[in-house]
Amino acid sequence: MEVTGAQALVRSLECQGVDIMFGIPGGAILPAYDPIRSSSIRHVLVRHEQGAGHAAEGYAWATGRVGVCIATSGPGATNLVTAISDAYMDSVPIVAITGQVPTAMIGTDAFQESDITGITGPITKHNELVTEVERIPAAIAEAFHIAATGRPGPVLVDLPKDILQAQTTWSWPPALDLPGYKVPGAPDGELIEQAARLLREAKRPVLYAGGGVIKSDSYAALRELAELAQAPVTTTLMARGAFPDAHPLALGMPGMHGMYAAVTALQECDLIVALGSRFDDRVTGKLSAFAPKAKVIHADIDPAEIGKNRRPDVAIVGDLRTVLADFVRAMRAEIDAHGSPDTADWISTTASWKTSYPLRYSQQPDGPLKPQHVVERLSALTGGDAIVVAGVGQHQMHTSQHYSFTKPRSWINSGGAGTMGFAVPAAMGAQAGRPGELVVAIDGDGCFQMTAQELATCAIERLPIKVLIFNNGFLGMVRQWQELFYDERYSEVHLGTAIPDYVKLAEAYGCAGLRCEHPGDVDAVLEKALSISDVPTVVDFRTHDAEGVFPMVPAGHSNDDIVLGPQFTAAEQQAATRREVIKR
Repeated sequence: MEVTGAQALVRSLECQGVDIMFGIPGGAILPAYDPIRSSSIRHVLVRHEQGAGHAAEGYAWATGRVGVCIATSGPGATNLVTAISDAYMDSVPIVAITGQVPTAMIGTDAFQESDITGITGPITKHNELVTEVERIPAAIAEAFHIAATGRPGPVLVDLPKDILQAQTTWSWPPALDLPGYKVPGAPDGELIEQAARLLREAKRPVLYAGGGVIKSDSYAALRELAELAQAPVTTTLMARGAFPDAHPLALGMPGMHGMYAAVTALQECDLIVALGSRFDDRVTGKLSAFAPKAKVIHADIDPAEIGKNRRPDVAIVGDLRTVLADFVRAMRAEIDAHGSPDTADWISTTASWKTSYPLRYSQQPDGPLKPQHVVERLSALTGGDAIVVAGVGQHQMHTSQHYSFTKPRSWINSGGAGTMGFAVPAAMGAQAGRPGELVVAIDGDGCFQMTAQELATCAIERLPIKVLIFNNGFLGMVRQWQELFYDERYSEVHLGTAIPDYVKLAEAYGCAGLRCEHPGDVDAVLEKALSISDVPTVVDFRTHDAEGVFPMVPAGHSNDDIVLGPQFTAAEQQAATRREVIKR
């Protein structure tokens, strides 16, 4: 059958099972938009290409499938770059399709030409400029295979306009020709047995679960391993929800704004079992001072991550789904042969740290309204049964700390890149991927204004996300750093709370708009917002303008220097530094 390149593109996407994609048409990609009209694929017309990329990410996060975004050449393609970089940092599988000027014009500085494959080379797993129409089906098949296998990530396919308009003979499935691309095979059984022995013998073990646990859908095995080993579990910012917060072995999140028990347990443990985590600087603090007493078992699908920051004693390369299943079997065999692990004292100690140094803030009945209070009430009212999305900043940290996560793929955020503007379009993609479920975007007033235009997309597409804006009138995290490290010399961080009027803005976009200023009104406002199901809802929470995020490990410092925050006395801070347990 003779088809155009554009028809071959759309058919290839259908053969990959694509049900939705996010994008904006333009000159170079326009030929692809004609066959979309008769396709089974739902196209969501976003208001900015960055929104298309983040929506594809949100869809991928929420569903575990590959998200798809599409844009034209030049500025359309470059507007995707932020989202592509975000997906690369957080190992999110997306395929970005971009138009390109005709092949004869490439390199001539033609109108809306940009070398998007050159631009995105460092931030994609793979990209390709397609120069033959016959190549389109294979290019798309390979893109999806690479995006979804191994360590997931973004792939870009750039399609010149004349290639989209050319004729070809349709054929599917194409042969995949990827000689340089290899997915790790089965993990080494001897190494897993060695890891099981170390874990059973450890007196103070910690399971350090990263985003790879979510990406590999191996959270059930994580819980089984933790209970077998009687080892406490830390879940990084990218792994929140991989292990239920209410579980007795849960220590919560480690890192710069992590829970005291999680941060301190990693410093004091004798064994770290790192699972799909990368020892990034936000977790380790000063790397040379991180976990000085610990041996390390590191399991990851990406061999480049193992030993990159911390040299492991046992290095296991493989898909975590297989690694953890084998690890559980090996641990059972170890226990059958040699008895259960002896970690009772360690579990008691970490539990005491949780009790002595919990997250603490003060919410007075007459205000000012604290963001932590809003998060805790949302958590209580939803029972943890929501998909929660955040961008980057104080609102992200408050949510990751104070929302009680009960299940995987219920937390979506921009971790590695820390992208302002992520939350609203990512929530849109998550809602499209999981229709009928509750999706709540928690955003800062600074982040929200970067991609607020996607409220129009949500309203038109009937994607009833809830957007909770923590409106403190500042670029909050930057203000906190200027307060702590620049002697309160505040420079260009004050946004103001009155402009724009978020309620009027929401209504102008066809959404419901609500406002809450008093702690006593939080439940009623949240209940009203959660009850609206036919349109998106925006809530302007006027929160305390000087509230910080604590605990906090200052950048570049050892995790031993963790600051509990102003709600703790000097004596409590000193006791925490000495690892003392405060009797209450």
